[in-house]
Amino acid sequence: MPNQLPDHMLGALRGVAWPGDAQTPYPRADPADAARLPGDTWGTAMLPVGVRLELVGDAKAVEIEYACATDDLGYRGEGAGVRFSDWRGGREVGSVPASVDGEVATLDFDDADSAGDNVHDQVLTIYLPEGMRPTLFDVRPLGGSLMAAPAGPRWIAYGDSITEGWIASGPALSWPMVAARRYGLDVVNLGYAGSARGEIPSAEQIAALSADVISIAHGTNMHTRIPFSVAQFREGLRAFLTILRQGHPDTPIVVCSMIVRPDAESTPNRLGATLADLRFEMEDLVTDLRQRGDAALSLVPGLPLLRPDQIPDGVHPDDTGHAVLAEAFGGAVAAATPEAAWGASGRPHAHAQMGPGGLPSASPAG
Repeated sequence: MPNQLPDHMLGALRGVAWPGDAQTPYPRADPADAARLPGDTWGTAMLPVGVRLELVGDAKAVEIEYACATDDLGYRGEGAGVRFSDWRGGREVGSVPASVDGEVATLDFDDADSAGDNVHDQVLTIYLPEGMRPTLFDVRPLGGSLMAAPAGPRWIAYGDSITEGWIASGPALSWPMVAARRYGLDVVNLGYAGSARGEIPSAEQIAALSADVISIAHGTNMHTRIPFSVAQFREGLRAFLTILRQGHPDTPIVVCSMIVRPDAESTPNRLGATLADLRFEMEDLVTDLRQRGDAALSLVPGLPLLRPDQIPDGVHPDDTGHAVLAEAFGGAVAAATPEAAWGASGRPHAHAQMGPGGLPSASPAG
C-alpha cells in the first residue's frame, strides 16, 4: 500500500515541511539531517503534530483511508489525539475515533449553512490522531466535491512541548492550531517536547525553509532537563537568531519568552540560572537586537500571559491557557505577517489589542 495521499489530495495536506518515508511519513525535522539532531528532538519530530487536511467544497462527508502505528500516547494521554476531528473556524463539526489497526474513517459535516461569514470559517480543517502516528492513504469526498483550500501565509512555529500542544485536550486546541484557524495562517509546528534547546541544526533547517513569519518560544528545557548557564543561553539564542537571519534576512520573527513555571522561577539550576534569569536574557537580547536595527524582530513577554491555575501540571497550559497564548502570541504572529503574504485570502480580523511597538497588550485572562 502506498505511504502517501494520491496526487490530487496532496495539496490539502498541511503542516509538512519535508518529504517523508514509510517509517515517518510526515516528519517535523529534516530526515536527511536527522543524524545531527539530538535523539529527543528527532524522536518527537517523528510525530505528525499539527499535520492536518484543509479542504473546501460542497461534500456532505469524507472517507479517510488510514493506518496508525501505535496507541501508546505517553504523557499527553488522549490529548495527543485519538480521533479524526473536523472543524470550521472555531467550532468542531464532527469527529470519529481512530483505530490502531487502521480502517476507513467517515466524517460527516453537513453544516454549510452554519459556517461563519469570515473566509477562514469556510475552510474545513481535519485534525489527525497525531499521537497514534497515522498515515493517510486516501481521502474521498461523499455527496459532493472537495479540493485543497487556499493556503494562508506560511508560519514556522519553533518551540518546545508548549508549542507542540501539551497538555491541551486535543490537537485542535493547542495554541498554534487555535491561532492558525483564527488568523488564517498555514502553520508548520516545530514544537519539540523535552527538547528545543536552540540547537544549531534546527536553526539551519528553519533557515532553509520558506516562511512568511517565524515564531520562537523555547527555554524551559534549558533550565533543568539539560541545564544552561545564563551566558550559555544568551549566546546560544544569539547564534540561533543569527542563523535564522542568514536564511530569512527580512522575515518577521516573533519571540515569546517563557511562560510562568512556579517551581523554576527562583530555583537555580546546577549552573546557577533560574528560569527568571533565562527569561531576562531572552527578552534583553531581543530588545538589544531590535535597538541595533532588526526591526523585523519582535518580543512577546511570556511571564504575564498565564496564571498558575491555567498550568495544571506546573509546566504546560490547559485549554484555557492555550487559548490565551493563541490570542496573545498568535495575535502577535498574525500582526507581524507582511500584508503581501495574505494574497487573495485577505487579512484576518484583528483579535489582539495592540500595544506600543505593534505588540499585543496582553494580560492574564481566564
